[in-house]
Amino acid sequence: MADQAFDQDAWERRWAQVLRDHQDKVASRPPNPLLLREVGGLSPGRALDAGCGHGAEAIWLAAAGWHVIAVDFSASALEHGRTTVEALGDGLAGDIEWIEADLGAWTPPAAQFDLVSSLYVHVAGSVGAMVTRLGSGVAPGGTLLLAGHRPIVPETGEPSPAAGQQQVCVEDALAVLDADAWDIVVAEERPRAVAGSGVDAVVRAVRRPA
Repeated sequence: MADQAFDQDAWERRWAQVLRDHQDKVASRPPNPLLLREVGGLSPGRALDAGCGHGAEAIWLAAAGWHVIAVDFSASALEHGRTTVEALGDGLAGDIEWIEADLGAWTPPAAQFDLVSSLYVHVAGSVGAMVTRLGSGVAPGGTLLLAGHRPIVPETGEPSPAAGQQQVCVEDALAVLDADAWDIVVAEERPRAVAGSGVDAVVRAVRRPA
């Protein structure tokens, strides 16, 4: 049974409240620096932003020349992203397709994407199963980028801001990324910039040519 604190209805309520109360702050929030650091050097192609939230990363990818499929299960977040990119103009709106779907069950088209990125998504169900589904969407030579907040601060053993959530971790991701099919470029836990705010699990893998 899904954790009702983090199910689709709960996240929709959270996004609706955040966008209602802090719309200007959300609109000015930059794309995650992890994405810029890990994929900024890749040649643009077709990208999947899985768990896109309000769309900052999807919009950045589109501006960098990618054609983006942006998936989230919050209709409010998707609508914010859609209206934001339309307001920007520059033809970017035509480079992003917004899809409402639950990553706990949704499977991307097989081997269609040069980049699949999923950052800080709360997983309802098996982390390994979600990684397997997302990985199936990566084309040969394409990149899979995953990141998750760890629920415990290692230095103190105290709960992190992600306590109570189940997110991607290095060991679960590596367990389902077949070494014969993937080259693992990054697989590590990185302390966050603010001391005591937790640790990020980061995995970047490239699917080997068929």
